[in-house]
Amino acid sequence: MLKPGPDHPITLEPARTRWRAFFAGHVIADSDNALILSEAGYDPVVYFPREDVAMEYMSRQEKVTHCPYKGDASYYTILMDGEFAENAVWSYETPYEAMEPITGRLAFDRSKGIEVYPVDDAAVNPHHRDGAPNVDAVVQHTDAGDGQSQAERWEPNVETPGAQEGGVR
Repeated sequence: MLKPGPDHPITLEPARTRWRAFFAGHVIADSDNALILSEAGYDPVVYFPREDVAMEYMSRQEKVTHCPYKGDASYYTILMDGEFAENAVWSYETPYEAMEPITGRLAFDRSKGIEVYPVDDAAVNPHHRDGAPNVDAVVQHTDAGDGQSQAERWEPNVETPGAQEGGVR
């Protein structure tokens, strides 16, 4: 085990913006809680919390690699809409102490056709910070494809026009 230092600096910072990962025409990760790992000699890597990743499209693989600074990484293959990216996602389940904040988070290999990019949170969720319902809660109340709402129905917040108003126009 090696520790990051002046000869091999590694920094971890909370992302200042929302990040997404996109594969096969779908957003497979979306988070406003990502971490950016910058390591000497490498491009920065975005680590997403597992709860912000569509894990139903991930299949754990046997592949394991070792980093003397971070520990052992396990890998996942993505299968979505008939397209797959083999060993395109990695995670440090039990990293070394200096890298503890990335425990269980997932990173994506951009060379395998996965686009990882920052998103303007205000553009995709303009009321996120002002107390309005967030976009995810609204989406859960849409049709799941079988005619049913994906979450319990909200109480109506409008009234149906009555007879004195001439009924529905």
